[in-house]
Amino acid sequence: MFTDRKDAGQQLASALEVYASGTGIVLAIPRGGVEVGYYVARRLKLPFSMAVVRKLPFPDNPEAGFGAIAEDGSVYIQEGMISTIPTETINHIIRRQQQEIRRRIEVLRDGRPLPELAGRTVFLVDDGIAMGSTLRAAIALCRNRGAKRIIAAAPVAGPAAVRQLSDIADQVVALDVPTHFRAVAQAYRHWYDVSDDEVRQILNHSFDRPD
Repeated sequence: MFTDRKDAGQQLASALEVYASGTGIVLAIPRGGVEVGYYVARRLKLPFSMAVVRKLPFPDNPEAGFGAIAEDGSVYIQEGMISTIPTETINHIIRRQQQEIRRRIEVLRDGRPLPELAGRTVFLVDDGIAMGSTLRAAIALCRNRGAKRIIAAAPVAGPAAVRQLSDIADQVVALDVPTHFRAVAQAYRHWYDVSDDEVRQILNHSFDRPD
């Protein structure tokens, strides 16, 4: 169990040092992943930014998702979901999440574009991986941007998500892969929501450069 996201980020950084390279960059998944990714970038002395990715929530259960969309328009939808949700509904949900993505780019990243990813090793960092949908969309974004190598990393992940992401990422690094995985929060003693203001402070302190 990790004390908090700082502890998790520092431990994750130790495991990722072997993969560090001069052309690397850490891209965090907001919001919780930004705090973890910050400590990874500090330890590895790599540039740091975030990739905005949004879950596609079920219309009748917003806490659960059937896929995800990244800021470049890359979409991942879980197998079988297209046949159970009307196309018009899916398109409506995608449009709403694209609006939220634009808001987050403006509010959290001050409208800055993504850093250059072509030819680089990209460390995609989140505070935990449940279903893996958001990381799937983020991996597609990185491929589209010409990333040389993609390492998906998190302090904790479900076994199924690790297996599935291993098929599309060059490497998946998860410190804790509990057999009876229930939720990301179970791996943290102190679990809390990260606010927009906290994300802005972290990014403004370290945007696209080592600390």
